[in-house]
Amino acid sequence: MPAPQDNLQGALLMMASMAAFTLNDTFMKLIAGELALFQILTLRGILTSVLIALTMLALGRFRFAIPRGDRRAVIVRVVAEVGAAYFFLTALFNMPLANVTAILQALPLTVTLAAAVFFAEPVGWRRMLAILIGFVGVMLIIRPGASDFTIYSLYALIAVGFVTLRDLATRRLSAGTPSMAVSFYSALGVTIFFAAALPGQGWQPVSSHAALMISGASVMIIGGYLFSIMVMRVGEISFVATFRYTSLVWALLLGWLAFGEWPSALTLLGAVIVIGSGVFMLLRERQLKRRVPKAPVRSGAA
Repeated sequence: MPAPQDNLQGALLMMASMAAFTLNDTFMKLIAGELALFQILTLRGILTSVLIALTMLALGRFRFAIPRGDRRAVIVRVVAEVGAAYFFLTALFNMPLANVTAILQALPLTVTLAAAVFFAEPVGWRRMLAILIGFVGVMLIIRPGASDFTIYSLYALIAVGFVTLRDLATRRLSAGTPSMAVSFYSALGVTIFFAAALPGQGWQPVSSHAALMISGASVMIIGGYLFSIMVMRVGEISFVATFRYTSLVWALLLGWLAFGEWPSALTLLGAVIVIGSGVFMLLRERQLKRRVPKAPVRSGAA
C-alpha cells in the first residue's frame, strides 16, 4: 500500500495537472475572436507537437513505433482528439469557462458507462445509480429548454462524447505502445486536420498577444501531460483521481479573474452533484479493489 506521503505527492501532482490544463483553456479563451478557431488549433498543434518531441528527446524516450495491433486504436484516438478539440473549444469560446468545465466533470461517469456497454466491464447497481444521478447534475448545468440554454451546451456534451471515445481507445492500447508517442501522433493529427481545413476560415495576422497566449497554452498542455504521467507513478490512483475535480475550482477562479464570469446557483448545484457522483464511483471502485477473497478454510486432511 502506498505511503501517506506518496498519496499527498500524487494529490499535489494531480492538482497541478488540472491547473495546467485549465490555464490552457484560459489562454485559448483569451484570444477567442482575435483569430479563427482553425488557425488557433493549427498554431497550437505545431507548437505542441514540437514540444512533445523535444520532451521525448530530453527524457530519452524518442520512440515513435506503434505495434501493429495498436495502430487502429491510435487512429481512433486521433480522430477523437480532432472532434474533442473542435467541439470543446467552440463551446469554450461561447460559454463561461466554469460551465464548460463543469460539464466535462461527467467524463468519469461516461467512461465507466461506455466501458460497461462496449467492453462488458462489470458495473454494480451502486455505481450505475451514481452515473444516473450524475447525469441529472449535467441536466441542471445545461438546463435544456431554459431561457439561457444555447446550442453550445450541446457542443460541450459532444466534446465529452469524443473524449470518452479517446479514453476508451487508450484503454485498448498495449503496454508496448509509448504513451508520449501516442500523444505526439494525436497532436500531429489535430495539426494536420485543422491546417487542411484552415483555407475555409482564412489566415489572420498573429499579434504578439495572440502568439503569447498560444505559446502559453502549448506549454500548459505539455505541463499538464507530464504531471499526469507523474501522477501514475506515485500514490494510490483511486485516491489521487478524486483530485481531478479541482479543475472546477481553477475554472471558477480563472473565469472570475480573467472574464468576470460566475455560474448560476443551479449550475453550481449541478456541478456538485456530478462531482459527488464521480467521487462516489472512485471510492466505490477503491473499496472493491481492496476486497481480497479469503481462502476457503479446510477442516483437515481426509
